[in-house]
Amino acid sequence: MTSILVTGGTGFIGKKLCELLRSKGYKVVILSRTKTDKPNTFYWNLKEHYINPEAIINADYIIHLAGEGIADKRWSPQRKNDLINSRVETANLLLEKVKELNPNLKGFIAASGIGYYGATTSEKIYEENDAAGIDFISEICKVWEKASLQFEAINIRTVIFRTGVVFAKEGGALEKLSKPIKLGVGAPIGTGEQYIPGIHLEDLCNMYVEAIENNEVTGIYNAVAPEHITNKALTKIIAKKLKKPLWLPNIPAFVMKLILGEMAVMILEGSRVSSEKIMASGFKFKYSTLEEGLQSGI
Repeated sequence: MTSILVTGGTGFIGKKLCELLRSKGYKVVILSRTKTDKPNTFYWNLKEHYINPEAIINADYIIHLAGEGIADKRWSPQRKNDLINSRVETANLLLEKVKELNPNLKGFIAASGIGYYGATTSEKIYEENDAAGIDFISEICKVWEKASLQFEAINIRTVIFRTGVVFAKEGGALEKLSKPIKLGVGAPIGTGEQYIPGIHLEDLCNMYVEAIENNEVTGIYNAVAPEHITNKALTKIIAKKLKKPLWLPNIPAFVMKLILGEMAVMILEGSRVSSEKIMASGFKFKYSTLEEGLQSGI
């Protein structure tokens, strides 16, 4: 049985992905920062520079999702360090242990973000070979990807998914966007003209499975649906689905900056991102638009 080692396996994306992998007959092994007797769950500790060797030795593939939530807290200098280290240092630790214990690993599949291109609103459609941005979000993604690409340097097939805004009925972005609308205080944010490159959670998880099962998938891919939708259009679609009116004017940018600080740029800016490369690999989206996802009960 093919064994998949997953970091971040208890997170929003990780839980759904692990469920899907198990349903397809894969053995799923999770790394946990808490010692436990749960089956197929092994202890790791970044500060102690430790991973239970059994988790690494028996892995056919590693899916690396671990990392502090970018939007969970305001970006203090310490928080910025934590956001980077939780991605980069964990990848470095995995690399060290793979070199030591499992040089025949078949593949390393890692998350990154569309923030790589920078938080900016323009008419450009960003593709994988475009240059990185120059803000903090892009800096996270650059060093995150650099750490993951170390596996490629030791001849292990490496796949990186620059993930967009993830939508699902279980939570994530849709829950946050829907809440004010449900309360009758929903409105577009800032200009409302910023794009939100999104992807349905089910499609994202299927993309990771595709990376395991299709050896032709290698390198960096944008994990976003083909649709290009603005914050204003998305807000209207959600309100229509919930049968709620949108009475308020747009929420001013300065209000979001007061609430979120520097992190506000994540929701005030956004450009279009191309999904052409992943589709050219043969991957087919189940939900090409957010409206399709909403009709499925998202």
